[in-house]
Amino acid sequence: MSTVSQPLTRAVFPFTAVIGQEDMKLALILNVIDPKIGGVMIMGDRGTGKSTTIRALADLLPKIDVVADDPFNRAPDDPEVQRDRADLPKTQKKVPMVDLPLGATEDRVCGTIDIEKALAEGVKAFEPGLLAKANRGLLYVDEVNLLDDHLVDVLLDSAASGWNTVEREGISIRHPAQFVLIGSGNPEEGELRPQLLDRFGMHAEIRTVREPELRVQIVEQRSEFDRDPQRFLTQHQAEQDALQQQIVGAQERLPQVTLEPEYRLKISQVCSELDVDGLRGDIVTNRAAKALAAYENRTEVTVEDIQRVIALCLRHRLRKDPLESVDSGYKVEKTFSQVFGLAEPTAANGRQPTGVR
Repeated sequence: MSTVSQPLTRAVFPFTAVIGQEDMKLALILNVIDPKIGGVMIMGDRGTGKSTTIRALADLLPKIDVVADDPFNRAPDDPEVQRDRADLPKTQKKVPMVDLPLGATEDRVCGTIDIEKALAEGVKAFEPGLLAKANRGLLYVDEVNLLDDHLVDVLLDSAASGWNTVEREGISIRHPAQFVLIGSGNPEEGELRPQLLDRFGMHAEIRTVREPELRVQIVEQRSEFDRDPQRFLTQHQAEQDALQQQIVGAQERLPQVTLEPEYRLKISQVCSELDVDGLRGDIVTNRAAKALAAYENRTEVTVEDIQRVIALCLRHRLRKDPLESVDSGYKVEKTFSQVFGLAEPTAANGRQPTGVR
C-alpha cells in the first residue's frame, strides 16, 4: 500500500539562539510590533548573520489568517474581501518572507498586466509580483545599496503607503502591499544615497564579533544546528514560544502606550539640534519608543526607552554628503544626553565617535 509523503520543510535557525547583534534584533522586533516605523537598514560586515537573523524572525512569528488561494494574503475580515464575498474559504499560513533578488526587474517586483487579454476580453488580467507576495509579511533586500535607485524608490513608496499601483497603457491595478522592508548591505560596497537612506525607519550597524569565546560559541551553535536541526530547535522551543507571545502581546498593547508631551518636545529638540531634515526622524523615534515600551509590557514610555532607540532612528539621517559615512551613533547620543540632562556618553560607556574602532 502506497503512502502519501508529507512535504519536507527546511529547518530555520531559531531567533532566540542568535548570539549578539542586539541592535539588529531590537530594530527588527520593533518593526514587527509596529510596521509603520518604516523598516530597517542593516549595514555590516559579510558573514555576520544578517540573513540568518531575518529568516529566523519570520519563522518565529505566529501564523496569520488569510483567504485561501488569495495572491495578496488578505485577511478574511478585510473590507475589500468582504465586499466581494463574505463566505470565502479561509486558511492559516506562515508570515510571508520574500527575498528580492538583485537582478529583479520592475515587472517582477510590481507585477504585470496582460494588455492583450485586457483589450480582447475586457478583464484586468494581472500577474502579481513580489510586492503582492510580501503583503502582511517581510520583504528582504540583500545588498540593497547595489540595487537600482528607481527600484529602491518603488519599494520604499509601497512600504510607506501600503499599496502598489501598476499602470500600463491606460489600465491601472492597485493592490495592498503592507510589509516590513528590511535592507542589508556592506558599507565597503557603498552607502545608499542620503535621500533613500532617510526613508528607512531605523538603521542598525553590525560588526564581526571579536571576542574569541563568543566566536567559538557561535561556531559550535551553528555546527550543532547543522548536525541535528530538530534537536536544536526543540532545545530552544520554550524561548521561541515565550518571545512569540511577548511580540503578540506588544502588538495588542501598542495602541494603549502613551508618550508624555514633554518627551515628544525633547525628541524634536534633539532632531532640531542635529539638523535632521524633515520630520521623519521625530515620528520614527516616537513610534519606536512606544513599540519598545509595549514590548517590555508597559503602557508608558520612559527616558530609557527613548535612549535605547534614538540612535537607531536618527544616526542615518545626519549624513548630508553621499561621500560621508553614517554616524556611529555617538553624536546622536551626545545630543540626546545634553537635551535630556543626562551624563554624556564616552568611549567607555557609550558608542565610540565616528572613525574610532
